[in-house]
Amino acid sequence: MSQAKLPKVCIIGAGPTGFSTAKRLKDYGIPYDCFELSDDIGGTWYYKNPNGLSACYDSLHIDTSKWRLAFEDFPVPADWPDFPHHSQLFQYFKNYVDHFGLRETITFNTGVESAKRSADGLWEVKLTTGETRVYDVVLVCNGHHWSPRVPEYPGQFDGVAIHSHAYRDPFDPVDMRGKNIVVVGMGNSAMDIASELSQRPIAKNLWVSARRGVWVMPKYMNGRPADKAAMPAWMPRKLGLALARKGIKKALGNMEDYGLPKPDHEPLEAHPSVSGEFLTRAGCGDVKFKPAIQSLEGKQVRFADGSVEDVDAIVFATGYDMKFPFFSEPDLLPDADHRLPLFKRMMNPDIPNLFYMALAQPLPTLVNFAEQQSKLVAKYLVGEYLPPSPAEMRQVTAKDEETHLGQYYSAKRHTIQVDFGVYVADLMKEIAKGEKRAKAAGNKLPVPARATEPA
Repeated sequence: MSQAKLPKVCIIGAGPTGFSTAKRLKDYGIPYDCFELSDDIGGTWYYKNPNGLSACYDSLHIDTSKWRLAFEDFPVPADWPDFPHHSQLFQYFKNYVDHFGLRETITFNTGVESAKRSADGLWEVKLTTGETRVYDVVLVCNGHHWSPRVPEYPGQFDGVAIHSHAYRDPFDPVDMRGKNIVVVGMGNSAMDIASELSQRPIAKNLWVSARRGVWVMPKYMNGRPADKAAMPAWMPRKLGLALARKGIKKALGNMEDYGLPKPDHEPLEAHPSVSGEFLTRAGCGDVKFKPAIQSLEGKQVRFADGSVEDVDAIVFATGYDMKFPFFSEPDLLPDADHRLPLFKRMMNPDIPNLFYMALAQPLPTLVNFAEQQSKLVAKYLVGEYLPPSPAEMRQVTAKDEETHLGQYYSAKRHTIQVDFGVYVADLMKEIAKGEKRAKAAGNKLPVPARATEPA
């Protein structure tokens, strides 16, 4: 089909999700505009991003090995370490964008202020420049690690409190030397920051506070990156989990042996917390554990076990809220429990011209997740893929969520979990089914190209 007859797309954001999706649309000749609030690509992997939305800290190395994060058609540099630094990943992204000629298709320093569906189903997109444009399709690629979630506690804290999103290094934005520090949370950022700050030249005392214990996964298992041992998609899920849990327990031993609380769940019943250093710091006594914060009392913090400590600084590594500030319709937003069920984690069955890209927490990586999802999106927009009926889409979504979420305990952080290998294998099967449906329907465009038609 000629480009003029294909629907015009608005891509919101130019992080790895946005630019890898843009690359796919470009390959298919689908017209699009990609808007990026910042002055460069990269999103959260752009250290000190001037848009203020990056969570990168100076010492950050990605927890996914280079073997699992690479794009299919753009290999990572051969001389990379197994777990590259964020600056290496950012340069890789820039090289990808320049290699495929995507940079000139991205409008920088321009955000999407609002995206509303008109009565005829088209999208009216208002930009931060004040301009409003009309599109046939909107692809949401704004990420979900930029709106910090901070819990509320009784009382008032008179020290310094920041979210991990604002943390850059032990001296920025707060000089942490000689301070009594509490890091709240036991996710990946909490592990990294606690490991860094707890070293004796920096913190006087460091406690990690959390409601429950976790299994801290190593970056290496049996002498190689742990994520290279991900269970194959064909393996029965229960068997794969049982084998993985047995291997993890054998390799790690008990968390209590490191001075940490006993987890109230099995390995892989929570999104893994990965660290190559945290268990050593805990075993050395540099990291000490406290249960949940009960109240803030000026310069002191009271914990759920009744203990009270003098505290100078709190770092809340307590996760993020999924937010889409450009949407106002309730149906387009997650509910109070952080749930937004979507067909194949992308589509609202009732809105044929909207896709949420990489709105998932895939194991082992999110970096190249949209690269896989965009295969379905591109085929759909050129009439080569057709989804099932809205009713069947809802049934499939419920089944998929049971498959991917069933192993996890109930929590806001576990509403968008997927296993990368299982998801992609299933996605390829669905694309094949959808190609047959599209052919039977005459390969008509599910979304007609109306926004590109002359007024």
